Amino acid sequence: MKRFSREVLATAGAMLISIGLAGGAMAQEVKSDHWSRGELLERAKHLQELAAEKGSASEKLETYPHHFTMLAFRNRNGGAEVHQNYADVFFIVDGKAGLVTGGEVVDGKTTGPGETLGASVKGGSRQELKAGDVVHIPAGMPHQMLLADGDTVTYYVVKVEETR
Repeated sequence: MKRFSREVLATAGAMLISIGLAGGAMAQEVKSDHWSRGELLERAKHLQELAAEKGSASEKLETYPHHFTMLAFRNRNGGAEVHQNYADVFFIVDGKAGLVTGGEVVDGKTTGPGETLGASVKGGSRQELKAGDVVHIPAGMPHQMLLADGDTVTYYVVKVEETR
């Protein structure tokens, strides 16, 4: 797991758009998206309300040929996740959380094609995330967000389809 600067994230985003354009005709209008931190935090207010019961909420923002973007809010620990066909890129907009990556999923259950959820990650490495951090989690890598009591985290997600 690596952390990247905002400039690297912007460059990566531009590359994703370029890859989509190079891959052939696009079924949707080509456009760029810009979200300020303030806009994302304002948009996340309703996610905070939705998360009151389950501890997390997210919404899909845009869909592209080989990736999509989301905004997510969490106020308690998540379960373990593995996405066989999608890499995750998280940009931490606000708050802080621990992120465990690698290891193995405890009590994993398949919830859909290429998607596994479980109780926790055993044997992974923990990193502490804070506002401004960027994390790339390759497809197939177990991961889990952990929050201390009273902490919250708002994060922008790019889910990138990976062909294996």
